[in-house]
Amino acid sequence: MANPFVHIELGTKDLEKSKKFYAGLFDWKLEEIPGMDYTIINVGEGTGGGMMKKPDPAVPDQWLPYILVDDVAASTKKAQTLGATVVMEVTEVPDMGWFSVMIDPTGAAFGLWQAKAGM
Repeated sequence: MANPFVHIELGTKDLEKSKKFYAGLFDWKLEEIPGMDYTIINVGEGTGGGMMKKPDPAVPDQWLPYILVDDVAASTKKAQTLGATVVMEVTEVPDMGWFSVMIDPTGAAFGLWQAKAGM
């Protein structure tokens, strides 16, 4: 399938409470990333994700899906021409890839992800 969902990320006001809830509800393996306030969600089969304390307290707690693209910069520009509003420009995640976050013309948030070659 072209452009699958590859990562789902929870932005939450209470990271510890969210981790406790989802670890209790599902058989997810939660892994802390050293040096970052970020928790990887390993679901076994299927699309995993992550959890983090949301950077903007005014934004409601929410899940954000990321969609795989070949060229995050070109896809971000294309989304803008189709009416999306970019809320986070293309940003590198060292040794992993690049992402951007935007709001579609109806108000739904989503991210784009381009993995580094070999990832």
